[in-house]
Amino acid sequence: MVLSGAAPSRLWTRNFSLYFIARIASMLGDAMLPVALSVAMLALGYGVSAVGFALGAWMGAFALFVVFGGVFADRFHPRPQMIAADAARFLLMGALAGYFLLGHPPLWFVVGVAALGGTATAMFQPGVTSLVPQVAADPQQANGVLRVAQGMSTMAGPALSGALVATTSAAVAFAVTAGTFAVSGLCLVALRLPRFVVDRSASTLENLLTGWHEFRSRSWLVAVILIWWMLGMFVWGPITPLGAASITDAHGSAAFGYAEGAFGAGCVLGGVIAIRVRPSRPLLGGGIAMFLFPLMPLAASLVPAQPLLMLGYGISGIGWAFWGVQWATTMQTQIPEDRLNRVSAYEIAGSILAVPLGQMIAGPASTVVGVHRMLMVATVIGFCCAAALIVVTPVRRLTRAPERKVPAAGSPSLDPTVT
Repeated sequence: MVLSGAAPSRLWTRNFSLYFIARIASMLGDAMLPVALSVAMLALGYGVSAVGFALGAWMGAFALFVVFGGVFADRFHPRPQMIAADAARFLLMGALAGYFLLGHPPLWFVVGVAALGGTATAMFQPGVTSLVPQVAADPQQANGVLRVAQGMSTMAGPALSGALVATTSAAVAFAVTAGTFAVSGLCLVALRLPRFVVDRSASTLENLLTGWHEFRSRSWLVAVILIWWMLGMFVWGPITPLGAASITDAHGSAAFGYAEGAFGAGCVLGGVIAIRVRPSRPLLGGGIAMFLFPLMPLAASLVPAQPLLMLGYGISGIGWAFWGVQWATTMQTQIPEDRLNRVSAYEIAGSILAVPLGQMIAGPASTVVGVHRMLMVATVIGFCCAAALIVVTPVRRLTRAPERKVPAAGSPSLDPTVT
């Protein structure tokens, strides 16, 4: 574990500044959506199971189509795909806002919009990883700053969403969410990126098989995804519907948004730490930090006084953000650039595939076991997953790879015509 003492490269170029705004806007929308959806549906009388179905539809569609999103991003270019996805999410959130404004939307409509939104996000997400080396010369520094941005969005999004639903209406919350995707898309349009060379000689099936080979040939990558299956099924999937039910029952509807906001504040701090602390074995360092993450389901299970509840969520966010920076930088430096979108798509699909299943079974299981006991089970499994990250040999022993450098703005390799 080392501290970075070298002079930082120039990060805040025009490209990175635009990308930063795009990411913070998009992540703000992503953070607002589940809280607005959960609180609004509970307020309309839908139970935990219905909330789980809606969130599961979003995540299920995302997991189903994200691999194809990665193939298309490598075959063409990730930016136009991301712009189109932002446009689709803007329209979908606008439709949801309109229906909530008119009255009581039926469950089929909410689930349908959630599924389409998840599909659009599946087209958006693979390019997030591959664009970082194109807009920043130092991926570790950029990932740390972006993790801070994610923390800020995670902090502000749920609190803003919960406050808007509580003080105005769900329609307003979804309208603001739609606006965040519009800002993201406009910033992506304004980027000027290095020339993106692609090989279109292979078919879509061949591209899928190539991505799968690159994915499964790395034992550290496969091991982490298997661990994430357990985390997704028993922790990350149930935490939102069960946490919303537990916290709103004890402290009111706004408290869940505040708790999620505290998690975001922790992510900001974790991202700041990750900018400076660069472990020689990044996944080992990230795995140690992940022992903080289970404090979120633990706090949601015990529902202590609101300050302690927010403290638990905040400390959890520190560990989650530090792991996220180490993981993103490892992916960007260990995977060949021309195959990064496809491998990232398999990584994303594998890591979250169990999440919608966990979301969907959370409601029925909680009626049998109980909400608080389910959250306690999630806490124990979260600690076991963190232990697995530091015990599995390929994960523990993976060393830091050299970071790729990208051309400076204005160099001959830039192609302003790429859209």
